Amino acid sequence: MIVPKSKSKADFCGVDQYYYIVRPDLNCYMRSSNFNRGEGLDVFSLHPSCRNGDHYVAYEDDHFYIIKSDHYRRVTNMNTDDSAVVYSLHPNCQGGSHYCSAFGYFYIIFQDRGVYRRTRNMNKYEAGEEFTLHPECRNGLYYFGVRNYYYFVNPEDQWGGIKYTRCTNFNKNEGVDTYSFHPSIYGFLPGGLAIAKGPSYGEWVCIKTIDNDSQTPLQWKNQVSKKVGYEKEKVSSMEHNWKVTATVSAETGGLGALITKAQFSLSTEYGGSSTNTEKENWNEVTEVAETMTLTVEPKQKVYIFVYKMGLGKEPVLHCRDMRILDKPSPPTDNPLPHA
Repeated sequence: MIVPKSKSKADFCGVDQYYYIVRPDLNCYMRSSNFNRGEGLDVFSLHPSCRNGDHYVAYEDDHFYIIKSDHYRRVTNMNTDDSAVVYSLHPNCQGGSHYCSAFGYFYIIFQDRGVYRRTRNMNKYEAGEEFTLHPECRNGLYYFGVRNYYYFVNPEDQWGGIKYTRCTNFNKNEGVDTYSFHPSIYGFLPGGLAIAKGPSYGEWVCIKTIDNDSQTPLQWKNQVSKKVGYEKEKVSSMEHNWKVTATVSAETGGLGALITKAQFSLSTEYGGSSTNTEKENWNEVTEVAETMTLTVEPKQKVYIFVYKMGLGKEPVLHCRDMRILDKPSPPTDNPLPHA
């Protein structure tokens, strides 16, 4: 399931012919000319001054509005922070669950109350009005607007996939059409990697069994080889239709790895494992040999386990943790810190 706006810093916005998915947690954003067909997928870095926003709005004047607490920053480009100006939010525009823009207005949605406010200016609350949000428009995970349409991202339905609805009136639910996000976009959505690849998991895997059949203790000294690192190719396929700028690649050390870390950190409700993998080795996977010295008692066996994390059925991250046990049952704990 996609992580809703109420539990994520991510946001959507749109202006002119482009739609945007902003991931402040990844310090970048995706621009698309068509979410349904997965066209024109470009990924840019967020300028440091445009990061950590609570909400992101794009307006028809070709400006982006980054809302943080009771102020907003208006820029012409989130990648360069051009023409930046900071304004205070009018009290009637503060505390919204979602913000979007269409028809030349800004919309502040108070989802729990089932209402929204419309204004020409969020600093002065010009032409401000409040309307009831139609019941069919109340359950959006994210809201955004482009030209003369409103959009909201739908909760996952029984058919799976990720969909969004377009309408022309939040109050009356008019002009309604529903579209599917193209699978190429799934991985960039918060929680979407679990839908694209499968939920994350962590498991202990036995890589070596040492058996002492003799009547005397066995002094065993040998090298044990294990994999350590990130299997990039198993996730990077999601980036094949993306044009990722060099700045993003340099800052993230590989966008796919950054998105995978974020997925692992999510709760199981959103296909994650609530696990912090920041300190693991996120370089490309390599074989590492470790010399071990063990004493195996007569007629006993020793089992060596390593910890792996994966998506769906595919191991993706080979962790550094190793355990030596005298029984074949794997450990039941997660050795990595809680996210």
